Formats: sequence, C-alpha cells, structure tokens
Amino acid sequence: MNGPIIQLLVLAGIAIFLVLRLRGVLGTREGFEKPPVPLDKPAPAKRDFEVIEGGPDRDIIDHADEGTSTALALAEMKRIDPSFNVGEFLSGARQAYEMILMAFERGDLDEVKPFISEDIEAAFTSVIHDRADKGLTVDATFVGISELKLRDATFDQSTKEAELTIRFGGELAYVVRDHGGDIVDGDPNAIKKQKDVWTFARVMDSGDPNWRLVATE
Repeated sequence: MNGPIIQLLVLAGIAIFLVLRLRGVLGTREGFEKPPVPLDKPAPAKRDFEVIEGGPDRDIIDHADEGTSTALALAEMKRIDPSFNVGEFLSGARQAYEMILMAFERGDLDEVKPFISEDIEAAFTSVIHDRADKGLTVDATFVGISELKLRDATFDQSTKEAELTIRFGGELAYVVRDHGGDIVDGDPNAIKKQKDVWTFARVMDSGDPNWRLVATE
C-alpha cells in the first residue's frame, strides 16, 4: 500500500473520530426534545426605585416642623398657588428687609410703597415726620443679616390671605445727629445689631404677586 492511500485512511479515521466525539458532546435530535429557547426572549424587567407620591415637601419641612400649623398653612398656600416656594419667599424677604429698613432710615418711602401696607406706611411716616420736627437726621449703612427665620405662617381659607412672620437679625452702621450735627444716638465706630419680627401678607389667588409688610414688632 503506497503512501497516499495510507494518508487518506488516516485522515478518514480522524474525521470519523471527530464526528463521533461531537455527537457525544452535543447530542442528537432523536425523540422528544424541549423546544429551543427563543433568542429574542425578553430579559426580566429591572426593579427600579419607585417615587412614592405624597411624601414630605422638603421646601416646607426645611423651614417648619412636619404636621405643625405652620407647615399645614404653607401646604395650603402651595395648593392655592403652585408657584409659591418657601425658600424663594425667604430670599425675597431678605431683600425686602434691607430695602424697606433703609428707606425708613433715609426717610423716603416712595420706592417701597408697593411692599408695605397702608397701616405700616402711616406708622413709618409718623416716625419720619417726628424725627424731622426734632431736627434729627439719620446716617445709616446696611451691613448685613445675621439671622433670618420663618417663625409662623397662617392661611385664611375664606379670604385666601396668607401671612408669614419672619424673624430678622439686622446689622447696621447707625448714627443719629441733631440739627447741630452732634451725635445723639449710635456710634460711627460700632455695628448696631437689632432684632425685628415682620409679618408679610398676600392673597394667594390674586393676580398681584407682591407680598406686603403688614406688621412689625
């Protein structure tokens, strides 16, 4: 038997061995078999974190204890006016405090009239006129606010009027001089610290977005 024939027999034997080996590993399709699993079988859905509706409003509980009358009043305000935001209100109150306070010290309320009630305007005007009658002048510079905190909130269901009471800690460079220029109050080299409690009010379903100062302590 020549060489080429021997090589063919060897290759044929190897081929038969590989076929039998593959059949033993992969199996055959004889008899009952389970249907093949479709390749496009959808994967199990992932369990994502769910947002639980009705949870606490951080904008409220960051400024008032949950379940208190203040928190409930704030919630009613937001229900009537969804654009209302407590944090944004307090930011505006900070600016209003400086603006109104300095207008009062300067004795000119014209620019802050949209932000104060008629009663507050009358009270401030009375003090301004009294100072002028006594020949007193005020030299004041606003330094900053050391404290700003929501103290109380109320909401009238019948009138839809909301009231927010804020505690301010103000710091001023403050000097009062008489008609001769002598200092009668304050110190040009010291910072005057004062505490004020102001109440702002607004009808929540009105078209007027301005909050007005309606009471001071």
